Amino acid sequence: MSNIESPWRNELDDLMRGVAGAFLFGIPFLYTMEVWWKGNFTSPQRMIFALLLAYAALLALNRAAGFRKEESGPWNRTLGDSAEALALALVTSTVSLAVIGVIQLDDGLDATMGRIIMESVPFSIGIGVANNFLHKAQEGDGESSSKGKDATSHQWHDHSWHGTLADAGATALGATLIAFSIAPTDEIPMIAAGLPPARLLLIIGTSLLLSYIIVFEASFGMQQARIEQPGIFQSPITETIISYLISLLMAMAMLWLFQLLRAGDPASQWLSYVIVLGLPATIGGAAGRIAF
Repeated sequence: MSNIESPWRNELDDLMRGVAGAFLFGIPFLYTMEVWWKGNFTSPQRMIFALLLAYAALLALNRAAGFRKEESGPWNRTLGDSAEALALALVTSTVSLAVIGVIQLDDGLDATMGRIIMESVPFSIGIGVANNFLHKAQEGDGESSSKGKDATSHQWHDHSWHGTLADAGATALGATLIAFSIAPTDEIPMIAAGLPPARLLLIIGTSLLLSYIIVFEASFGMQQARIEQPGIFQSPITETIISYLISLLMAMAMLWLFQLLRAGDPASQWLSYVIVLGLPATIGGAAGRIAF
């Protein structure tokens, strides 16, 4: 197989990494109703200021390390990469708000734009951090993994059960870390209220897709080692599904702990609450698997 990377493949990698970073950093703000409400009453002048603030932060990050895999180039390249990252932040914030039902077709234009722009600020920071810092660990993997791969792989991959249990533990830990502060909030019942089955299925699909992107497509950490790792459920698709089920279990446990779910509540309420909290829990679980 040729080692020459296609420019389109590099572009896709950058896009996937940006999407992953947006959600890793922005998911707590996505589940914060105060951000939605502030967006409802944000004036056009403040919207422009928020976009300029996000763009300035991206310029600083991209100038330091570059949006793509190469080092920082001319200023016009940095300006273009920052604009690209900001556009991606606006798209991801729009899609995510639509998925959880925070923006609807009948919402006013001002309110919709305010919510999208306010959410795009943390999303854009996540994109910049992912492309300029989290990816750095991956860039050193080529040499370091070739030198220490035998010892590390031998230690990590010797037993299938070891890899499987380690992934399960990392998923549970990451899911708890991200979702624990969201679970007791009023956002969960507010988002879950009235969500039709089709929207719940959309949230499930989004959760699975983001989990797969973060772990297997975003080039964080030793991605190739993860793909090759042996284990009971270690193929990318199977691992993604099993990790999602673990994240749902952790979400249910946290909702029960904070008494948002009780034994006498309808099954439909249990299902909707768990699926809604399952989105940030799944993102946290994916982060746990690339961190540990």
